[in-house]
Amino acid sequence: MIRAVIFDFGNVLSTFDVGIVLRALAPYSRKPLEGLETAMFASTDLFTRFEAGLVEPDEFFLGMVKAGELTMSKKEFKRAFTQKFTPVSGTAEIIRRLKPDYKLGLLSNTNIWDYEEHITRQDVLPLFDSITLSFEVHALKPDKVIYEDALRKLGVSPEEAVYIDDTHEYVAAAEELGMKGIHYRSDARLRDALGEMQILPNKRDGHP
Repeated sequence: MIRAVIFDFGNVLSTFDVGIVLRALAPYSRKPLEGLETAMFASTDLFTRFEAGLVEPDEFFLGMVKAGELTMSKKEFKRAFTQKFTPVSGTAEIIRRLKPDYKLGLLSNTNIWDYEEHITRQDVLPLFDSITLSFEVHALKPDKVIYEDALRKLGVSPEEAVYIDDTHEYVAAAEELGMKGIHYRSDARLRDALGEMQILPNKRDGHP
């Protein structure tokens, strides 16, 4: 019996576009736009370590400034770095419909800046019974540690939970632990998938 539904954040509750960040940073860099992403994200593991909570914000900022050859303040950088999200209203509606009948969890690979500047401002955040963040547990999906943290906080077994993520690898990792997985592609398809699992009434079938 399913008792809990656990959501990823990025590209599920909010879409994100790294291009927005790069375009905001470009005026402060001597590097061409096409080389900025490689220099700041592909050629260093600093971002990954920041999301795992292994790097403090000041160290992350200084490392990114060096990698991108940026001339900007920490405040300017943080503003540019955290403006990449757009909420998905359809997913928020699904969360509200699930809340009366299921425990809800949020499980995200994220960093303290994105959490403070965007995730905490989501209208549906208070509806979650538990929040598991990579920078707090020092583990990134698909490490089983981060999934186990979410299950423990919700007080459910893997067999009692559904996990939703836009990354197939992360869904597969949840399924290996015994959870049911849904690969998120759109809020409409998510409603259909939850309806097929009899977790969410499907409006297309004439249910409320």
